[in-house]
Amino acid sequence: MTDGTIHLLDPAPFGRVLPAMVTPMKADGAVDYDAAQRIAKQLVADGADGIVVNGTTGESPTTHMDEKVDLVRAVKEVVDVPVISGAGSNDTAHTVRMVEQTQEAGADAVLVVCPYYSRPSQEGIYYHYRAVNEATDKPIVVYDVPGRTGVRISLDTYCHLSELSHVRAVKDATGDIAGAVRKRMETGLTWYSGDDALFLPFLSVGAVGIISVVAHAAAGPMAELAAAFNGGDIKRAQELANRIAPAIEAMNGTGFQAVMAKAALHVRGLLDCTRMRLPNVGPNAAQLETVREGLKASRLL
Repeated sequence: MTDGTIHLLDPAPFGRVLPAMVTPMKADGAVDYDAAQRIAKQLVADGADGIVVNGTTGESPTTHMDEKVDLVRAVKEVVDVPVISGAGSNDTAHTVRMVEQTQEAGADAVLVVCPYYSRPSQEGIYYHYRAVNEATDKPIVVYDVPGRTGVRISLDTYCHLSELSHVRAVKDATGDIAGAVRKRMETGLTWYSGDDALFLPFLSVGAVGIISVVAHAAAGPMAELAAAFNGGDIKRAQELANRIAPAIEAMNGTGFQAVMAKAALHVRGLLDCTRMRLPNVGPNAAQLETVREGLKASRLL
């Protein structure tokens, strides 16, 4: 028997709203682990029920292995939600080392981006993930972002990846909502939106949540949106999607998500130093104002 309550969403093993958290840095460029702990705790208080560290928004291309490991440990110490660590590279051997060390540091899962720049074949993509699968005992979240990697994972490859014992979920930043239907249905993998603007549409085709940039400022409304959708209140979910749209545009519209995420935290009073490592440059006055206005328009300030 059931209680008659509507539940449109499948369970979310790593949470429904997961900020792809920035990596705070001190004025000299060193990672600020104390600030990372404060921010992680605040994001959970805001409504996040999972955290991703060491992703692109966390400046993973410019942080080092020991810093990634220490960041996992620092965040795990202070939150009681799943912590996923980015552990991807276009070098399979380096990816395996990152996966091994971040899982040893306590990561609950690893986010592994499809190899970028080198544009491997579909066969090469499969063997890359197979090598990772053999090196981990934690769940693997496949990160498909062709706009950054230069290669798109095919449906056939997804079907083969789903046969690997630790591949459990996908962060889908392809923008291909129609394609996500077949990929999810034919693999049985858990689907996460990787695009803030497509959160609601992805929920409608079976995604369970989102790995998000705008959640640095909007975790609460995003959690409400997911809850409304789950309960069948589609109108309320649409209203919330419309409400946060200005913040999404402000933080994602220029393509400098890591920069604008730090800007959002600074505007919120949660991050004093917005230092970034080159080639990224911290937000300037105009970018801070863009974010401030976007958050105000979304009633987040």
